[in-house]
Amino acid sequence: MHGGAPDGRRGGKPDRLREAHAHIAAHGRSMEMLDLSGCRSLAECLDAIARAASDGSRAWVLAHGLRIESWPEARWPSIRELDGATGAKPCVVMSFDHHSACANSAAMRAAKIRAGDRIEPGGVVCVDAAGEATGVLLEGAASRAWNAAPEPDGAARVRHVASSLRALSALGYAHVEDMLSPSWLGPILHQLEREGSLACDVGLYAPVAALAEVAGTRAGWESSRLRLRGGKIFVDGTLNSRTAAMLTDYRDPAPGFPRGQALMGVGDVVNAMRAVYGVLGDGGELAAHAIGDAAVRTVLDAVEAWTSGGGRGVVRVRVEHAEVIDAADVARFAGLGVTASLQPCHLLADIEALARYLPHRLDRVLPIRELIESGLVPGRSLVFGSDVPIVRAEPEDSILAAVERRRADMPGRAAIAREQAIDEGTAWACFGCGAR
Repeated sequence: MHGGAPDGRRGGKPDRLREAHAHIAAHGRSMEMLDLSGCRSLAECLDAIARAASDGSRAWVLAHGLRIESWPEARWPSIRELDGATGAKPCVVMSFDHHSACANSAAMRAAKIRAGDRIEPGGVVCVDAAGEATGVLLEGAASRAWNAAPEPDGAARVRHVASSLRALSALGYAHVEDMLSPSWLGPILHQLEREGSLACDVGLYAPVAALAEVAGTRAGWESSRLRLRGGKIFVDGTLNSRTAAMLTDYRDPAPGFPRGQALMGVGDVVNAMRAVYGVLGDGGELAAHAIGDAAVRTVLDAVEAWTSGGGRGVVRVRVEHAEVIDAADVARFAGLGVTASLQPCHLLADIEALARYLPHRLDRVLPIRELIESGLVPGRSLVFGSDVPIVRAEPEDSILAAVERRRADMPGRAAIAREQAIDEGTAWACFGCGAR
């Protein structure tokens, strides 16, 4: 840690940590991919891609970790620049947030993506003034290009899952909650458990659309260490892609999306709660990705509609990310029994984007202190995770962000919403394995 807690107190790291938001298989796969998170300029990025493309063992170049806001150019590689670096080899470069990407011409053809296409959910193929594809893809379009590459085979999947859990265990995590769990994950985890090589306990959250399918297999893999806990939905996009749904306009918004993209409305979220209840019954959980303040409000409005008579049974709801929360909605979390599942470490990567796109809402970024003061309990109704491989899983990153509200190499004046800082002990408690 760099610096002390705001009130001078310091706290210890719990013996058992919970990673409350991870993508286990994607994390393991990312360890074998081109990582561009260390690139400091467009030129460095293109040079790394060109070197990877020259590797004859790669049929595709898949790269991750791109964070253009940290570059002097603050722009994506163009499709022509990518073509020049890769030639005929398909290439997709994913932003660190996994909600936007850029692709070369070969990858666009392989994915059957053309200029101006609209690809659900919320997918946009960006074009220039002449109507030509720039290579930049948002939301569903980015996913289609990424998924056009061949999927790992069964042996590779086992390797990815095992290596991810070993890495998370080495960081002190005893329990991991996997978001957007594919149908094959439970059986692989069960195989590792049988072999005595399951490094962490795991809770699974399948896509709501696939929840019934995954639940149909649970008898073959669930155990005291492996549980299907609920379903996952996406209510909006992300801040760096300017697709997080906001109550006010972005400064310098994405063309055509002044307040980002709402991917679901209140009724859609209620229907997702109904689907979770239909499959898992009382106590089933709905994990709702909601980053912008408008998306957070949509989820809270849906829970209120459910509890006030629109739904039968008990469905536990957790808002994932909640990076911007309007002041009027803070106390609603505790009041409605909604868990805030936060990843403070995202603040460290998002500082430039926040300053550029939401300078008028910086005081509403990750209001952790207010959430606690309104009744959320660290480690129970307020939990921390990383969203790995979106950012690294090191828990110290979230402790730094929650306590200092800035990166370690930044001056104190660069802190975002300093008044929302909490002490180290409280931050560590949010990683605790207490019952929820």
